[in-house]
This record gives sequence, C-alpha cells and structure tokens, in this order.
Amino acid sequence: MPTVNHSTKQLASVLFDLDGTLLDTADDLGAALNHVLQQYNKPAVAAKDYRPIASDGALGLLKLGFGHDIKQYDYEILRQQFLHYYQENIAVHTRLYPGVKALLQHLEDHAIPWGIITNKPEGLTKLLLPHYPEFTNCAVMVGGDTLAKRKPDPEPILHACEQINVDNKQCFYVGDALRDIQSGNSAQMTTFVAKWGYILSNENCQTWQADHIIEKPLDLLMFIN
Repeated sequence: MPTVNHSTKQLASVLFDLDGTLLDTADDLGAALNHVLQQYNKPAVAAKDYRPIASDGALGLLKLGFGHDIKQYDYEILRQQFLHYYQENIAVHTRLYPGVKALLQHLEDHAIPWGIITNKPEGLTKLLLPHYPEFTNCAVMVGGDTLAKRKPDPEPILHACEQINVDNKQCFYVGDALRDIQSGNSAQMTTFVAKWGYILSNENCQTWQADHIIEKPLDLLMFIN
C-alpha cells in the first residue's frame, strides 16, 4: 500500500508516460512484431513474452523476436516494416488501463493540467492519441524525438513544464520504467512507479528510487489534495 503524502505543497501538474502507464499498447506492438517475423518465417512471440518489454520500442521488440539472428538482417528495413504495420494498425487492440479515464477526469474537474511525456516517436503518438477522446484535454505532449534528448534525460519533462508554465518541483511524474523515474527524479518531481505497466516479474522497483509505487491508476488520487 503506498504511503500517503500529507504535504501541503500545491500540485501544479501531473505528467505521465504513455505506453504501459495510460495505454496498454502491448498487443498492437506485439502484432507488429509478429507480422515482421512472419515475413521471415520466424516463430511468433507469445504475449507473455512481448508484454514486459512492449515499451522498449521497435528495437527491443525486434531483438526479442529475432534474437542473435538480427545481425543477419538490415535492421533499418526490419524497423520500417515494423513501423509501417504498426502505423496501419495502431489502435486495434490498444486500450486505456482501468481507472485512467476516471483519474484524468478528476484532474480536469480540479483544474490540474496533465500531459504526456513518452519515448514513443512524436508522429506515432499524434497518430494514436486521437483514437481516445479521454486525451482531448491533454495540456502538453512531448515525444521521444520532439527534442534532441529523451528520457531518462530530464529535458523532455522540463520542456513540458515550460510549455504549460508550471513549476517542475510541484509536479508529479508517473511511469512504468526505470527511465521514467530517473527522468522525473532528475527534474526534481515527485515520482510514481506505475506498477500495472510493463515491468518484468523479477524486477525490483524499490531500487528505482521513486517516491512512491502505486498498484493502479486511481491510487494516485490519495496523493492529490
């Protein structure tokens, strides 16, 4: 159970990672991987195997599928095949995690701006978000290639704070990967591990040095005055 923060510090904004935090995108990413594998007569990867690394992007997934054999292929061609299929099928299986809709609505009802900081390429993110009306009031979005640096560097998060004119020290950052927590901590934010996301079963999130670990999206409400 997370420890409730009784600080009186005014919450300025809540920023989120996307894949594995707000949206469960694993099955669409896995479908793109298996489509590419099929082109090369490689065995498909089961959901239980691709889900934990779904947020590692095309490189992580293709390495999973091809293993050491990936060195025998032109990676850029594999990547383009992966991305083409994913773009064409970007929101077939992707769903909001339970509780996300209510959480975002609570933030909006209390005039707390929220945004998305993801390592997913900006173009793909802009293609994906409109499929979900819950994201209509997203105050800021920074993709993995919006700036020269990406998470775990703090620059994308600090850039987002500048865009919506909030004090980074008065913001929350929520994500399901070590790079999210590193980025948020470096930006002097209050950080939360999204335990429901793409985390390996043997991963010890306690070592990430987040301020809090939460089990489900609505747990965040305990920290919002």
